[in-house]
Amino acid sequence: MEKRKLFINFIAGVFGGLLVLLVYTISTNQNTSTIQQRNNYEQIEQQNGFVRKAVDSNQSGTINSQTAGLSSPVGMLENEMVSAAQKTVDAVVHVKTAYVQQYSYGNPFLEYFFGQGSQRKSQPVVGSGSGVIISDDGYIVTNNHVIDKAQKIKVVLNDKREFDAELVGSDPGTDIALLKIDENNLPHVKAANSDNVQIGEWVLAVGNPFNLTSTVTAGIVSAKARNINLLRENYGIEAFIQTDAAVNPGNSGGALVNRKGELIGINTAIASKTGSFSGYSFAVPVNIAMKVVEDLIEFGQVQRAVMGIMIHDLNESFAAENDIETLKGVYIDNISEGGAADKAGIEPGDVIVRIGTVDIKNVAQLQEQLSKFRPGDRLKVTVLRNNREVEKDVILQNKMGSTEIIQGEDPLVNLGAQFEQVSDKEKKLLNISHGMKIVELESGKLRSSGIHEGFIILAMNGMKIVTENDIRQVIEQSKGGIMVEGIYPNGMKAYYAFGK
Repeated sequence: MEKRKLFINFIAGVFGGLLVLLVYTISTNQNTSTIQQRNNYEQIEQQNGFVRKAVDSNQSGTINSQTAGLSSPVGMLENEMVSAAQKTVDAVVHVKTAYVQQYSYGNPFLEYFFGQGSQRKSQPVVGSGSGVIISDDGYIVTNNHVIDKAQKIKVVLNDKREFDAELVGSDPGTDIALLKIDENNLPHVKAANSDNVQIGEWVLAVGNPFNLTSTVTAGIVSAKARNINLLRENYGIEAFIQTDAAVNPGNSGGALVNRKGELIGINTAIASKTGSFSGYSFAVPVNIAMKVVEDLIEFGQVQRAVMGIMIHDLNESFAAENDIETLKGVYIDNISEGGAADKAGIEPGDVIVRIGTVDIKNVAQLQEQLSKFRPGDRLKVTVLRNNREVEKDVILQNKMGSTEIIQGEDPLVNLGAQFEQVSDKEKKLLNISHGMKIVELESGKLRSSGIHEGFIILAMNGMKIVTENDIRQVIEQSKGGIMVEGIYPNGMKAYYAFGK
């Protein structure tokens, strides 16, 4: 009997051991399979940050779809872009403008035989664009060309509320304008530092193309400090952020924002032969736009700081001819006597390579940095002289040649001209000792009087003209007509007159 009990206990022990071993083996295989499957997924995810599938080790050649979730690179980017759009879309407005245009018409046949001259008619002209609310009390940034000539401006919010807008001021030189509506607690966009924008980073363009309500497009920053010769105004500044986010007519004045929903630029122009988006668009950096806004609010006009230099970009052949060992920087051709650069000891032939701590590669970048400052501001300018760095302290001036803040309208505005000092070569060729040359001429009193581009003003009302400030002085002191004496580059002398 005892032997039989012993045998049964032995068999039960063996069976129990086998059962435990079987359970352990199955459990181990399942854990190994789970670990292997996770390792396979992680390996694929490391190889491609955008993967959304994981290999199932238990089924050879079979792939099971699994969402990567917000922790994956794609999910995180998508979440950031959605959040940025939500922060921005209600702060971008539709700007509607209207003005009355006068035009004349007539019948040449009737005029010849019956003396019936031309008649004048008027017709309403409407336009539209976008704007960005930058404060909760109703300040709105847009483009100057959106509101140019407008006699009435309306702003439509994304929630369909409409407001009459007041034009606080505008700056054709940067194509920025500032509007104000009478409302509080408005959604608005926070400005970032556009100097920190990186080529290749993702951005959103928000605006109202084709009179549609707020529309969001995405792209990357393609380039910085782009000059596309768009702004023909005196002291025009072009240092655009270039992006491939789709921008179409009506987007002008809208927001370019980063992934945090921060404003980095004001969409201004597109590169297109058809008038619609075809690859690239351009935005005014927010650092430039906000400087303009601050000046318009505080002074009523933009305080432009100048160094008093004539400059151009470097290229390989020019650098080789002048023994310059870099292609980065801005070459100084000429210095205005008594200007900020002249007083700081900067010389013709120097190459500007740094403003403060910011490296300068081209003219557009230099203009962008100088646009942040006002007359009277002091900054460190690093130049290359004989291929060695020299640091100079420059006290910036206004366009009148002083360090004062300009109050009131510049008397040169109505002339419609951009001037530069006559080069030594032209002085010698024309046998003159001074003069201010008209290098750009737009609608204004000089063109109306018959003056053409290239004309060199030698005297006004008998006063010798040496600097641009001399022209201002004559206009300010004159009580009636102004006589202009000068010479063209071909040697022909000429005399003109215009009213103040």
